[in-house]
Amino acid sequence: MLGAEQRPERLDKVLARLLPHVSRATVQRWIEEGCVQLDGKPCRARDSVRAGSVVEVEAGSPQVSEADPDPSVVLEVCYEDPHLLVVNKPAGLVVHPARGHRTGTLVNGLLARPGFSLPSPDPEDEQGSLRPGIVHRIDKDTSGLLVVAKDDRTREGLKTQLAQHTVERAYLALTVGLPAGGTIRTLHARDPKSRLRFTSHTSAGKSAITHVRVLERLARGRAAYIECRLETGRTHQIRVHLSEQCKTPLLADAVYGGRPSLAKDLLEIAATLGRQALHAAVLGFVHPISGSSLRFEVPPPADFARALEALRALA
Repeated sequence: MLGAEQRPERLDKVLARLLPHVSRATVQRWIEEGCVQLDGKPCRARDSVRAGSVVEVEAGSPQVSEADPDPSVVLEVCYEDPHLLVVNKPAGLVVHPARGHRTGTLVNGLLARPGFSLPSPDPEDEQGSLRPGIVHRIDKDTSGLLVVAKDDRTREGLKTQLAQHTVERAYLALTVGLPAGGTIRTLHARDPKSRLRFTSHTSAGKSAITHVRVLERLARGRAAYIECRLETGRTHQIRVHLSEQCKTPLLADAVYGGRPSLAKDLLEIAATLGRQALHAAVLGFVHPISGSSLRFEVPPPADFARALEALRALA
């Protein structure tokens, strides 16, 4: 029963607030499935809840994945056991189905693997039916390591480690300009001017922390080879921090690179690469089931390596 302080409000909004570990989309599905009653009667998501109302909820069954198997997706699996696998994702491969990418993604490829199964969709994820087993993501045009859960217990264990910032994640990158090494701490939010971008220039948002280390000065200081270690994992975090905080965007980053007046030699290297120069090189975590420590490291792919060598040649 809701208390006297309850103002009239939509049922789905009330339940999403009272059940913080359940997404509003999941609440709406439960209502549609008849798992929720308002004052003993079937109800709709838009029905108003008032002081004294009695809301009864019975959790619905997990939603079945909407992703379809796609055997045409070729995957490089670095490690696999009954509970999880680690993939070296190539640049250009989308992690999970979304608008404009309903098939041909990493999840579609995983579902086509013989004998492979993914956990039930995450009830806290509004799009969980399209990305089962995915606990963290890397951008389409970023290459490198990604861990995928095969069961619910493993998924929750990995999510806990990510939330506690105990997962080791190191990225290699090529930048336009020479960034200062050190730790970047900002807030992080969606850019109000563009749905495709995020920004650190905000007064409200989530904490974002990136540790930057310069590995090599390139092209007489006009570029750099760096390592970025993530303490948090916000969408586009490294790209935003390098662009907005260091003023040294990733080489060939079409979204955050702006329109710098690059010399012809740097422009040619960026055009040949054709995607942001970012690679998830290191991934380390504790296995949620066995308790063993796992750590993986993969070198950058050939296109990244060629760009690095071309920049070295400009010394």
